[in-house]
Amino acid sequence: MSDLKPLKIGLVCPYGWDAPGGVQNHVRDLAEYLIAHGHDVSVLAPAVDESALPSYVVSAGKPIAIPYNGAVARILFGPIVFSRVRQWIAQGDFDLLHLHEPAIPSLSLLACWAAEGPMVGTFHAAAKRQRAIFAIGPILEPVIEKLSVRIAVSEAARLTLTEHLETDAIVIPNGIYAERFRNGSAQPQWSGNTIGFIGRFEEPRKGLSILLEALPIVSRFIPNVRILVAGPGESEETLKVIDPQLRSRISFLGRLSDEEKADFLSSVSLYVAPNTGGESFGIILAEAMASGAPCIASDIPAFASLLGDGQFGSLFASEDPADLAKVMIELLRDDEKRTQLSIAGQEHAKIFNWDTVAEQIFSVYEMAKVGSEKVGLASDNRSWSRLLNREGNGA
Repeated sequence: MSDLKPLKIGLVCPYGWDAPGGVQNHVRDLAEYLIAHGHDVSVLAPAVDESALPSYVVSAGKPIAIPYNGAVARILFGPIVFSRVRQWIAQGDFDLLHLHEPAIPSLSLLACWAAEGPMVGTFHAAAKRQRAIFAIGPILEPVIEKLSVRIAVSEAARLTLTEHLETDAIVIPNGIYAERFRNGSAQPQWSGNTIGFIGRFEEPRKGLSILLEALPIVSRFIPNVRILVAGPGESEETLKVIDPQLRSRISFLGRLSDEEKADFLSSVSLYVAPNTGGESFGIILAEAMASGAPCIASDIPAFASLLGDGQFGSLFASEDPADLAKVMIELLRDDEKRTQLSIAGQEHAKIFNWDTVAEQIFSVYEMAKVGSEKVGLASDNRSWSRLLNREGNGA
C-alpha cells in the first residue's frame, strides 16, 4: 500500500451491519485491511445488535426494512439519524470519508450532505431506470457532485450511475481474500457430482428456483447429482414445491463461516449463480473462482463481464432452466473442461485480491485529498433538514 502517513478514514455502510450482503462484506473487509496496514478507521452503520459490533463500527441505530432493487434493504434515514451522522463526523476528525451507495436514501447520502472536504463514493448497484431516483434527482445531483472521486464496482454499476445521474466513475472491483479461498479443503460430504449455491435463497432474484427447475432434467442424465444450498432462509417452503422424488437430492446447509465457505467451494463439482438481475458484481462468483470451483452463471451483464464472456466460467441464458440444465450436464460429463475452467478462474480471481484492490482504492484516496486536508461539517444544512422533517421519519 502507499507509503503516505496513516490516515483517519471514516467509512459509511448504508445497510444493516448484521444482515448478510455484499456491500457489508466489502466495507468490513476494506476496514480490516486498512486497519491492518496502520490506518485509523471508523465505520458508521445501522445495526440491530450493537453488542456484537467490532470495535471499529459505530451504530447509527436500528435499520428499517424497505424493498429496493428486487431485494429488501435494511437502511436508516431521517432527521434524527442526520443528527447522529453529523455528530460522528464532528467527533471523527477524519482525513477522508468513504461513502458506500450514496445515491440511495441512507446514512451515506446523509453523510455526503452533512460533510465538506475529501469524500469518495462507491456505487455498488446495477439497476434499471427507476422513477424513485428521478423523483429525488434534484436533491441527489448537487450532493453527489460534492464527492471528490466516484468509484463503481463494475461496468454495470458505472453505467447505472451514468444513466441515472449523468456522472461517471472509476471502475474498481470488489475485493476478496483470494488466498483464503485458494486454501480451502475439499470435504467428503460436499464432494461428488455436487452443485453449489450460496445466497439469500428466498429472494427471487437470487434465482434458486431456476436451478431447482433444472434439476429434473439434470438428474435424468446425471443420476447421482445433488444440489447444496448455503445461506440464510427457511427451507420448508422451498422444498414444498419440489418433486418429492427429488427432495433427497437437495440439502440446505444454512449460513457458512468464511472457513466453511472456502471448503464448500473447494468441494463442489460446479458452482452455479442463477441470479435473474439486480447484480452489479458478484463477490461469491469471484470467491468461487478463487477456490477453483468451475462456475456457471446467468448471462446478466455483471456476471458475463466478471466471467470474461465465458473465458473464466460458463454462461447460460438468464431465467432459462433448460439452458442451465444443458450447460450443467455438459460440464459434469467433461472433466477436462471443468479443469480448464478451474485453472482459468483461479488465475483471473487474482485481480480481485485485496492487495490489488486496496492499492487502487488508496490511489483514489490520494486523489480525493488533493487540495483539501480535513473533513468538516457543511456550513448550512437547513434546506436538507427541512426536507427530512417534511418527507422523512425519525427512524
